[in-house]
Amino acid sequence: MSSLIPLRQTSIRAATWCASPSFMCRAAFLPSAALVSRRDFSVFSSVRDAGSARLTGNGDAPIPTIPQDEKLKNQTLESSGHKEKTSLLKPDKHNYFTEAAWPHPVYTVEQMRAIDIAHREAMTLSDKVALFAIRCLRKMFDIATGYKHPKPGQEGMTEFRMTGDKWLTRFVFLESIAGVPGMVGGMVRHLHSLRALRRDRAWIETLLEEAYNERMHLLTFLKLYNPGWFMRLMLLGGQGVFFNLFFICYLLSPRTCHRFVGYLEEEAIVTYTRCLEDINAGRLPEWQKLEIPDIAKQYWKMADNCNIEDLILYIRADEAKHREVNHTFGNLDQKIDRNPFALKIENGKPQPTKGLKNIKSAGWERDEIAA
Repeated sequence: MSSLIPLRQTSIRAATWCASPSFMCRAAFLPSAALVSRRDFSVFSSVRDAGSARLTGNGDAPIPTIPQDEKLKNQTLESSGHKEKTSLLKPDKHNYFTEAAWPHPVYTVEQMRAIDIAHREAMTLSDKVALFAIRCLRKMFDIATGYKHPKPGQEGMTEFRMTGDKWLTRFVFLESIAGVPGMVGGMVRHLHSLRALRRDRAWIETLLEEAYNERMHLLTFLKLYNPGWFMRLMLLGGQGVFFNLFFICYLLSPRTCHRFVGYLEEEAIVTYTRCLEDINAGRLPEWQKLEIPDIAKQYWKMADNCNIEDLILYIRADEAKHREVNHTFGNLDQKIDRNPFALKIENGKPQPTKGLKNIKSAGWERDEIAA
């Protein structure tokens, strides 16, 4: 009983204060909505009971409610007598549109069509390890996507024929894996920069931009093809294994990892080049009227009348750039050399650039770079 005495005294004081003239004077200046009883207005009860809550004394202005079975769907906002409907589940692209974090460099048609299949010879033990790993990965990748690479003159044979869906399946699988190395490399170098308390010499930005670019490839293809649950499980398992293995390898030998990615991009260029050959040969008639997604037009700043061939040309050019960048990184000293693709040097000699100008398929050697 003694523990209830303070509570009773507190209740008596609160009742006395509410009845005092000073409190009544303050209450007289409050909006009428603030004095509505819980029976007339309760946001929580309106959400829970899916009822309509209204403010009394304020022109019966309606309060938005969220029914139990339609939460976050078609929420109605009212301002200045004008109703605007928005959906939190399906956001309006005009309201939620953002510019690309890394604007894409400008490619000319001539530069993109000049991209060719090339291979850097493995000269060191590190190179040979990377090449062996990518060949093993390529075999597993071909089996998973049902791809068989034809010899010259066999492209039209039924055994090697690729349908549009098969190509898109291969592209989605490829890009979901290709977006991992740049993110892992950028993450490791970012954390190292934080621990060492020094700058990274601009490697981080280029690696993260590469990962971002590969993800844009994937998002574009997902607008054209919706993978089933089995493929999604394969992607989940493949990415989980590949991420952890690549992370450990990058800690042990980043040079080998960059060479591995350079060889990976060589294989990607082979894939996209063969796809372009199928398009030009008319072996993919279902793609003739394929509409290019808006996300691709905005990212690459493509013309409105662009077609699937233009899209594949842009993506192949991106892979050629990643091939050059990673082969170059594999030639540099990982600890002291600066990122040559982030430098602007005017010395009268060809130097690495962010675009396709002066591109080298096998990468730039260390003694070719001015800084």
